[in-house]
Amino acid sequence: MNERLFSGRAVLTGAGKSQVGRRLGRTGLDLTVEACLRAIADAGLTPDDVDGVASYPGPGVPDRGFSGASVHELRNALGLRSRWYVSSMETAGQIGPAIEACMAVSLGLADHVLVFRSVWESTAQAAGGRASVLFGEGRVPAHLEYMGPFGAPSAVNWLAMPGQRYMHEHGLTREQLGWIAVNARRNAGLNPDAVYRDPMTIQDYLEARMISDPFCLYDCDVPCDGATAVIVSRRDAAAGLPRHPLTVESVGTGMFERATWDQRADLTTMTAHDAAATLWERTSLRPADVDVAQLYDGFSFLTVQWLEAMGFCEHGQVGKFIEGGGRIALDGELPLNTSGGQLSGGRLHGMGFLHEACVQLWGEAGERQVRGNPEVAAVGVGGGPVAGAMLVSNR
Repeated sequence: MNERLFSGRAVLTGAGKSQVGRRLGRTGLDLTVEACLRAIADAGLTPDDVDGVASYPGPGVPDRGFSGASVHELRNALGLRSRWYVSSMETAGQIGPAIEACMAVSLGLADHVLVFRSVWESTAQAAGGRASVLFGEGRVPAHLEYMGPFGAPSAVNWLAMPGQRYMHEHGLTREQLGWIAVNARRNAGLNPDAVYRDPMTIQDYLEARMISDPFCLYDCDVPCDGATAVIVSRRDAAAGLPRHPLTVESVGTGMFERATWDQRADLTTMTAHDAAATLWERTSLRPADVDVAQLYDGFSFLTVQWLEAMGFCEHGQVGKFIEGGGRIALDGELPLNTSGGQLSGGRLHGMGFLHEACVQLWGEAGERQVRGNPEVAAVGVGGGPVAGAMLVSNR
């Protein structure tokens, strides 16, 4: 399937981000509105021009702070008249609403769709710490009925098990894994919006306290408050806008096995492999064409999974690929998570990676800008049981 996905009709025309930080004390809706208005203005539009809205995760999320605002709260706040809208947690990772927006504009259901993701977990956790948002209310998910009684209530526990399995089978070492975190901190030092910017060495990483073996403190992302937004437009409707539109070349939406943390046939792979497989089925571009990669790092091991899933290195060989950090540095062959990702930049939960891809392709990343006018960006979002991917170009 090498014909151009969406026939080139789905493009990105604007991107915006709110203030990002730890315990800002602002409401989720306040941050959401800030990011969305910035994205709208960035595209050269007004709220009256926006006729579609999409967001993750949708209503009914029990964990405080996991969702900053719903689609309807945002619509009401901006007075939007929507010809199309959607919000859902059952989608291709946190990037799923952006993929659905591409389908909507390609089918003519809307001209300009505002896609956003907002969190205020850092403020929500201020009183009770991380334990205050682990479960929410009501019955816990099925897998937690088995893991919870053994003291494994967190995703870091669930992921540690396949992480250990991968290390056992393929020889990945903690020293090699640590370069994901060190690279993220190095890039965050050039990003004025990042939460953690102080330098970090591989020795700092190795000496950090263990959270869930083999993952230490610096393998885990940073809960924060913030919001990101992009504008997905129909190419014809983007004529005359100030920005060169970015073309959505392909999307990855596959899920070939059950949605699970621990029941795949090969426990050294995840749903990221399914999403990436469908991404490359839908385009003539290849991994070698990618100039910059924005790959989910809720935990460092998820980035390892995405690097292999996307075909940037062979399965089982990721340790050699990331060792020393040279290949994934800003001036390396595959600049990775150029904003600092979620490990140092802050857990903006998926959409932050798409925002950074746009900024890089428009050449507006400041000190962290990848050299050589990058043309193609790969975005991989989600971990464990859900995942989605997108390939974007400025060609």
